[in-house]
Amino acid sequence: MAAGDTRPDSADQVPELRTATHDFLKALANPTRQRVMLLFARGAELSVNEVAEQAGIGQPTASQQLVLLRRGGILTSRRIGKVVLYRSDKEGVSAALTDLQDYLRVCC
Repeated sequence: MAAGDTRPDSADQVPELRTATHDFLKALANPTRQRVMLLFARGAELSVNEVAEQAGIGQPTASQQLVLLRRGGILTSRRIGKVVLYRSDKEGVSAALTDLQDYLRVCC
């Protein structure tokens, strides 16, 4: 490698994104999920029904989108009786962004 070149030698292992980071990127790739994500700004904690109402989507769609956002590490949830409340997962987002940044340093 030339001086200052940070690309891996052929003998080095090629970096890979963690599965969680792939799920994070998939979660970001949908306009409906992007709209839903914005509902959780400033620490909001919302139920599926509240998300559906505020995002203008049906409850089944809201539920599907929330599952994908949780799988992507963007949201976390907790149960209170029969109600599941969702909120931002700052640690999950930070971990995915760090993994993505490390990957991009090597590949680009």
